[in-house]
Amino acid sequence: MLIRNVEVEGRAGLDVRIGVDGRIAEIGHRPAGKADVDGRGGALLPGLHDHHIHLAALAAEAASVRVGPADVRGRDGFVAALRRGGPAEWVRAVGYHESVAGDLDRWTLDAIVTDRPVRVQHRSGAMWFLNSAALRAAGLDGDGVDGRFWREDERLRRLVPPVRLDLEYVGRRAARLGVTGFTNADPRPEPDLTRTLSVLPQRLLVMGVDSPVKLVLDDPTLPAPADLAATVAGVRPRPVAVHCVTRVQLLVTLLALEEVGPVEGDRIEHGSVIPAESIRWIRRLGVTVVTQPHFPVERGREYAAEVHADDRPHLYRCRSLAESGVPLAAGTDAPYGTHDPWAVMRAAVTRDDGEGIAPEAALRLFLLEPERPYRLRKLAVGAAADLCLLHVPLREALDALSADVVRAAYVGGRSITE
Repeated sequence: MLIRNVEVEGRAGLDVRIGVDGRIAEIGHRPAGKADVDGRGGALLPGLHDHHIHLAALAAEAASVRVGPADVRGRDGFVAALRRGGPAEWVRAVGYHESVAGDLDRWTLDAIVTDRPVRVQHRSGAMWFLNSAALRAAGLDGDGVDGRFWREDERLRRLVPPVRLDLEYVGRRAARLGVTGFTNADPRPEPDLTRTLSVLPQRLLVMGVDSPVKLVLDDPTLPAPADLAATVAGVRPRPVAVHCVTRVQLLVTLLALEEVGPVEGDRIEHGSVIPAESIRWIRRLGVTVVTQPHFPVERGREYAAEVHADDRPHLYRCRSLAESGVPLAAGTDAPYGTHDPWAVMRAAVTRDDGEGIAPEAALRLFLLEPERPYRLRKLAVGAAADLCLLHVPLREALDALSADVVRAAYVGGRSITE
């Protein structure tokens, strides 16, 4: 395939030829002739890679009722959404946060819906709430069960009806955003998850199957640093991606990596709270932080009410990490955040907490290698032709930071956009 008249790394009017092996064969000025694609002066970039996403949960949204703070208005809206439900016998609701209607348990849900099973997922993805009808249907209606299930996805998966995963839609929508690759970040992926996700047109890295190995920390069950170090040592030489959403989780992770020794590709997922005094430590270990810079924007009201005042200045750092030389990448964390990487970029730029970054740096967060998200991918002869073609030159795209600038996406030189 020949793509003519594109901007590549600031050089306008170039032609890019892709070989039959799906790799870039030539970048330069070709003799006059017919082009397969006329770039019309738009920028040609490496395809965007979402470095932290939960694809099965995202694909299940089509069969779910959204009940988050941005989806329903207070308790009345929550009640109406659950009662309206959907065509399936079970009501599956997602995105819930306590700011909508307070704490949930089986009895709270029973007061809303009694005639059909209901399960509601917390916005964090870590908690499910089931009403009594759902508990009975799943065989979980034992004494003392309050309908709250913390990190029990594997168990519930065996007991509740499966939902249709609209992965085809997820892939098409992502392609229109210029996304050519995903890193699926489920902590304990199903044995056949890679096969399930193979219908996606994007390239795929599945944590726990491919490198790295995902490790989830929770404060109530937090291991001692030596115990976490032993766990990390047990998966070496593979790198680890450690879920860190509190300062104590970050401290235990850094102590463990200090003890066992870091390896290339080790990651901190989220880095929700990174105290300033720990930044130099992270830099010295050479660990990459894969963050969600949009969360302080999407969840600003809730964070202001719920996050301890001592932690608020340290939420989802960007600028301070980058300026200190800490390798930094981004993932949408969809469906627990927006699925749109351009919205993430805009949030990273417009943050008003001192952690905002330049548009070029925001775009870079999604242009890094999947297994080495500290190394920038570039268009070069021999590189895989995973490409994002824009309608406009790069400078205009950086001014907009909008999916509207995306014209087409290619994986291995093959168009994946409709």
